[in-house]
Amino acid sequence: MSCSVATKALSLKIAVLTAVVGAGLAVLSQPLAAQDAGVDVLAPKVNVRTFVLHPNPKFLSCLGVRGGATPSAKVTVTRGKLNDTLTISGQNFKPGLAFDMFTVERSNLLSDATVDPAFTNFGMAWYQSDLEANYQGSFTATIRTILLDQIFGFDPDQSNPNPINTFHVGFWFNDPNDANTDGCTFDVTKPTPFNGEHNAGPVAFISVPNAATNLGPLCTDPNKNTVPVSCNP
Repeated sequence: MSCSVATKALSLKIAVLTAVVGAGLAVLSQPLAAQDAGVDVLAPKVNVRTFVLHPNPKFLSCLGVRGGATPSAKVTVTRGKLNDTLTISGQNFKPGLAFDMFTVERSNLLSDATVDPAFTNFGMAWYQSDLEANYQGSFTATIRTILLDQIFGFDPDQSNPNPINTFHVGFWFNDPNDANTDGCTFDVTKPTPFNGEHNAGPVAFISVPNAATNLGPLCTDPNKNTVPVSCNP
């Protein structure tokens, strides 16, 4: 083999090796970042659902500081490869006010955030996190679990052992007394079960159903071919 031919062959091998290594580094760097975020790198894009929670109108006056800005809460859920990440944030709450966050089957509010006159109960509920407003009246909490489209529970001992989705997100007053002040009225002798000790107050903020599907915001892929509308897992 002549010197020029050998040189060309060596140059070709180096070029191929460089391309392979470069591609490998590019592929490697992307999954590491994605894995840190719990994202499926095989998916064409990360599915994100952001929605606001709405106050229970009856208890709005005891959620914030008198004369201050109106309390608000927002949820962002990012779909992951093995589980999803939910971040909830709130602002303009009374400092020190504590809540308990749940995912539930039903909301007590209609799609326009008014109280549902036909509401009976929240259905199946899953305890997800505690929340507490800091000295500035804000809070943030993050959980990782199954959320978008697939969150469900079931109890084979019940008359209906079928899987039940909990597509709504809400949080309840941890202390019933906090919902019985500043113009709010709550019977503290009849607490709700929405905290670890099962003696919580009423729902403070919750998501609302979609006007067209009547499903909560944790369903991103409704199946309109069923009656009622279901969610594609």
